[in-house]
Order: sequence, then C-alpha cells, then structure tokens
Amino acid sequence: MLKVLFTAAESAPFYKTGGLGDVTYALPKAIKKQGVDIRVAIPFYEKKFPAKYLPKVKNLTHFTIEMGGRPVYVGLKTIKLGDVTYYLIDNRQYFDRDGLYGYWDDGGRFGFFQMAVIEMLQVIEWIPDIIHANDWHTAFIPVLLKEKYGWIRPYQNIKTQLTIHNLQFQGWFPPSILDTVFQIGRQSFNDDGFAQDGSVNWLKGGINFADLVSTVSPSYAQEIQSPAFGEHLDGTLRKQSGKLVGILNGIDAEIYDPETDPHLAYHYNAKNLKGKDKDKRVLQEEMHLPKRSDPLFAMVSRLTRQKGADLLVDALENFLVQNNVQVVILGTGDRDLEEDLLSMQDRFPGQLAVRINFDEAMAQRIYAGADFFMMPSAFEPSGLAQMMAMRYGTLPIVHETGGLRDSVTPYNAETGAGNGFSFWEYNAGVFAKILRMAKNVYADQPKVYARLQQQAMAMDFDWHHSAAAYLKGYDRILGKA
Repeated sequence: MLKVLFTAAESAPFYKTGGLGDVTYALPKAIKKQGVDIRVAIPFYEKKFPAKYLPKVKNLTHFTIEMGGRPVYVGLKTIKLGDVTYYLIDNRQYFDRDGLYGYWDDGGRFGFFQMAVIEMLQVIEWIPDIIHANDWHTAFIPVLLKEKYGWIRPYQNIKTQLTIHNLQFQGWFPPSILDTVFQIGRQSFNDDGFAQDGSVNWLKGGINFADLVSTVSPSYAQEIQSPAFGEHLDGTLRKQSGKLVGILNGIDAEIYDPETDPHLAYHYNAKNLKGKDKDKRVLQEEMHLPKRSDPLFAMVSRLTRQKGADLLVDALENFLVQNNVQVVILGTGDRDLEEDLLSMQDRFPGQLAVRINFDEAMAQRIYAGADFFMMPSAFEPSGLAQMMAMRYGTLPIVHETGGLRDSVTPYNAETGAGNGFSFWEYNAGVFAKILRMAKNVYADQPKVYARLQQQAMAMDFDWHHSAAAYLKGYDRILGKA
C-alpha cells in the first residue's frame, strides 16, 4: 500500500486561515478513499485547538531534536478524524500563541516543525514513500531530507512533492538560520538551491529540491512562470517547469450541499429552487435589506487588493446609483478598504450591507441567498468560493485568472453555454460592465438566468477528481507512470 505523509501548517476543522486549511482536511480524506495510507502532520496550536476535539486527542510519545546545538522538546499527539490519522507536533514555546503566523520567530517555529516531522518518522517507525509538503511552512522538508538527513538510510528513498497554494508567501530568512536552526552547510546556498537575494528562501529550496511541484490550478501553474505573477521566482519555475503541474482544488460536496446544509433555513436542489428564493428573503432580513426581488450580488472574501476589494470599491458606487440591485459583503482585511465599504454602506442604505467579520455559517447562507457571487481577484491560485457558489446555484462573476479561469465558463449569448460571467482586462470599468451584463440577464432574461443556474449546479468539483490527479503525480514520482 502506498504510504504518504501530508504535512502543512494548518488544517480544518481544527484551524484554518484560508484555503490551505480546507485542502489539508479535504484532500487527504479523498486520497484515503483511493486506498492510500495517507496521514497528516500539523502543529498543535494549543490555544486555537477546538475544545470539542480535545477529548479525542491522545498523547503518543515525546522526544527531542537538536536545534542550533541544543536539545528541543517535541510532544507528539494524535487524533483520528474519520479514516485519517493526524499527528500533532507540540511545543508550547513555539505553538502556544494567539495566532498561527506572523511572529518574529516564525523561522524558528516552522524550522522546528519541519525537523520534528522528519524525525518523528523514525520514532513512530512509519516511513512513507512520499512526503507531500504545502507552502513555505513545510517547503524546506525536501531540502532537509537531502542536506541534513540524507545519511539516514530509511530516509534515502523518501520522495517529495511540494504544493504551492500561493506563491506570494515564500519564507525568507537570514542565512544564519542554516546554523541556528538547521545546522546544515551552505553548499546549496546558491541560485540552484535556496538562495535568493542574499537570503534563504524556503519555497525556492522546495521548488528546486522536490521531486514534483504542483500548484492548485493549471492556469496558475502557467501564470507563475511569467514575471507578472512569478513573485521573483518565475526564472526558477521556468527552469523546473518539467516537474511543475497544476491540479485544480475541489470542494467537499457533503459539507457544501444546499439539500442538507444545517446553516440554511430552507433546503433546495437543482430540480426545486423554491428554497433558494426563501433563503434570499432570510438573507435580506439578516442583512437588514428590504425584501425586494432585485438581483442580490455578494462577496465573501478577505478584503485585500489581491482579492480585488479595491476594484469592487471603485466599481460599486456607480453600479449602485444606476441600478436596482442589492449587494452583501462579508469579510475582513485591509483597514482602508474596510472603511471605504462601511462608508459606502452609510450612503446606500437598503442597497448595500457590509459585515466586517468572518462567519462560516453566515458565508454559507450568503452562498445560498445570493443571485451572483463576485470574485474580482487580481490573481487567484485556485479559489474555492466560486465552486461553493455554483454548488448553491449562485452564478460567479470572476476575473479570468488562475483557478477562476479554470472553473468558470463565461456566459456565451450565442450558444447559451456558461456557468457564470467573467472579465479579462483588470480594471473597475470593465468589472462594472460585467456586473451590469449579469444584472440585465437576471432582470430581462429569466429563462437564460435559470439555464445558467442549472449549468452551474451541474458542475462537479468534488475532491475525488483532484485526488485522482494527485495519485497520478505520486505514481510519476515513484516511477510508475
């Protein structure tokens, strides 16, 4: 049986700051169903760990690793969720914090985590065929297996895959980390290894050392090889393009199901959408909007420039003035964008409702109650929300980039094809034009809107498709493909 260790800095349902947490939960679950012995290693953030799961956590063992010439404690806990075993790496000095990331000692924290994950394998006497690392927090594992642990025989045959969920975040640290944390030499501190502008770049090291590098959509895999999207690693990615693949993320069809979603007041399916109409009224009431039949546009997102929140601010004013529409926005992010949206809400009572927080249950009520879902991201490696929206019969309006391009087929008035709307040129005027087009289809062509809705709900983004593609990648790494 194929053995895979999947490792990341976060995993739902324990903790999640974004899409990485969703993937770390859903993808191993889907791969496990394909008959793979896949296990997951994540940190144990004690303060953030949900109380309801604590009774299921078992203390497995403890051991020490060496960091900068000193012994450091590693507590190893385990919990089983469904069929998947999770290993929780515990060290209060590093992980007993109020947040997951953004600390001055993140290099030490995640350097410790990566070494603990590798050294754990001998302790539990389970050596995987493949270690599947995710993003910068675990990207140095392929480097460490060769540069630090290459002399250990059981580790010599372990293959590695690195998945890049967002190239923006790379893990830059001073060269001293090689001594103070990893105790490895500088023979690979060069452009073909992990050096970037005089610093150690963990993600670059992972790209160069991993046996396979994947990103979370085919389009993003192409985009990041260009200077516009490459975040200064486009040269490295072009050089390594022979081992670079793009696999579109999926969604958990059991969680995101309008027939069974416990957060909805009314349930529905593609054959009977009456419940969706009622959920729209419930959402309008919750957001203190008048219960009108106007098209309702929504956005659930981090309110940042990457997510296009600035584009939304620029496009929204005239759109609200000129059209009988309602808009609901849920999320947190950059203070200036939050304030712009709240100020606009004051100017457009009855049309615009802004909630500056994040609430998973409210998000799912928005997916169900809205008519359109806006994702004007400047770039989007994969995107999950557009898939969730389609699952609930809400048509996405997206910028054609990354996974948005791979999952949303724009409406074609001649053929009737499509499952949403999209725009190519990244500016507020073009975005506003597409918003008006969507509004006109809803208001003037209800049969066309209904057909697009059916086509959106017929899309199958279940994780088993992604899992099959990852299994092909594993076979390739092991020389079976």
